[in-house]
Amino acid sequence: MALSESSKQSLIPTFLYSSVNSLSLDRVLNAKPTFAASPSAAAAALDGRAAASPSINTRSFVIPSPNEPGRKIEMYSPEFYRACTFGGILSCGLTHMAVTPLDLVKCNMQIDPTKYKSISSGFGVLLREQGVRGFFRGWVPTLLGYSAQGACKFGFYEFFKKYYSDIAGPEYAAKYKTLIYLAGSASAEVIADVALCPFEAVKVRVQTQPGFARGMADGFPKFVKSEGALGLYKGIAPLWGRQIPYTMMKFASFETIVEMIYKYGIPTPKDQCSKNLQLGVSFAGGYVAGVFCAIVSHPADNLVSFLNNAKGATVGDAVKKLGWWGLFTRGLPLRIVMIGTLTGAQWGIYDAFKVFVGLPTTGGVSPAAPAAPAAPVTAPAKA
Repeated sequence: MALSESSKQSLIPTFLYSSVNSLSLDRVLNAKPTFAASPSAAAAALDGRAAASPSINTRSFVIPSPNEPGRKIEMYSPEFYRACTFGGILSCGLTHMAVTPLDLVKCNMQIDPTKYKSISSGFGVLLREQGVRGFFRGWVPTLLGYSAQGACKFGFYEFFKKYYSDIAGPEYAAKYKTLIYLAGSASAEVIADVALCPFEAVKVRVQTQPGFARGMADGFPKFVKSEGALGLYKGIAPLWGRQIPYTMMKFASFETIVEMIYKYGIPTPKDQCSKNLQLGVSFAGGYVAGVFCAIVSHPADNLVSFLNNAKGATVGDAVKKLGWWGLFTRGLPLRIVMIGTLTGAQWGIYDAFKVFVGLPTTGGVSPAAPAAPAAPVTAPAKA
């Protein structure tokens, strides 16, 4: 059922938008990007002052929010980054919580492969020992941890992508766009994992040690009492080892796959495609990217599970017990299914939220290199 204008507006957090009329004159005059409206509309919105100012460039990128006249989200403005951050919270927090049963079986297969021999037998063991409720053990630290991670991952990725593109300049940003995707996503994930690590430590302990705690409320203080506050970050190095390659692959491959789909698979330019088609492309690109992510990051995922489960364990202990082959393959088929679905859903939710607030979907348009300056025309010398 279609949402009414008032109900749709009420669903959008008001902090994501800045009113044109609330902008101060100093902000307007000092802002590099400005409104891409017609001269008459810009003059009316800014009380006639924008048209008279020579410092305002009328070629900026401003996105109207859905059916809200007078309110806009300007690309790369604080409101834009807040929207991306909020979309990241929804994208990562909800999807990771939804696949808690798969994550639970995967973690136990990594920790105790003799008991949890396969995906189907793992679900059977959990059902017999803990009942249906046991499938969602650890959902609270999962929701909180990955919401915090998603906020930093997507928000800072958009920031660093713009930041590195500005440093490179238009020509090199277009030429080396994949390097910019890789650098931006790696920088964002370093920050995101600092937010995730304490929740991940508690989650793994709750999920792999029955009786340790019921969830986050009692598991967090019990973990700190047992391991100390610094123990919450015992797994930060392997977490970076898992998540940074994962995120670099997730963003760079997604951007590349989506660009190729629009270039070779869809004859219509992206800006002429329907929003439903664009969101379908986002999900498909995200799923394929997720398969690559799972393969690249799986050894470190086994290390994270091992270290957070065993008190005082080291990376050497993990390699000795799991072996190199087990480190790369144990639990991999389940993780491919889980991460592929997860990543596809994350990009679908993230871009759906961006569309909902009036922003374009991610990827599909490579930055254009500036045209080479025309050679100066000189008049022929007179004899």
